[in-house]
Amino acid sequence: MIRRLPALAAMMLAVACTPAQQDGIDPKGETFDAVAPDEAVNLVGTEPFWALKVESGEGVWTTPDNQPGTRFAVTRFAGNNGLGFTGTLDGNPFTATLTPGACSDGMSDRRFPFVATIALGGETLEGCGYTTSKPFTGDAAP
Repeated sequence: MIRRLPALAAMMLAVACTPAQQDGIDPKGETFDAVAPDEAVNLVGTEPFWALKVESGEGVWTTPDNQPGTRFAVTRFAGNNGLGFTGTLDGNPFTATLTPGACSDGMSDRRFPFVATIALGGETLEGCGYTTSKPFTGDAAP
């Protein structure tokens, strides 16, 4: 019988084990350092629309049905190929990963420097990300 890794474990392995050399990734196993610990990290997705802002150990999760957002504690993990953030949101395990790579949200002309993946309540959501020092390019209000 083949067992599948839970989404959290698979995403953390991807963050920790990718051997490619690009955008701050070190194939020798050095920790990803392209995003400083004090930077704000923003992840966004469409269909369904969602957003996560992580800053100072706190995540704020917003959706069209929850514009003010839900605040929750997150723990940051720097792997070899990006960052992971874990926490509990509304009683559900929550994992977000941010990895280097050109990304488009598919709805605007914005270009993002990171790819984002969210695992929440058995769902996997995909989107894009940016940080304080590595912003998106394109119209600020498309």
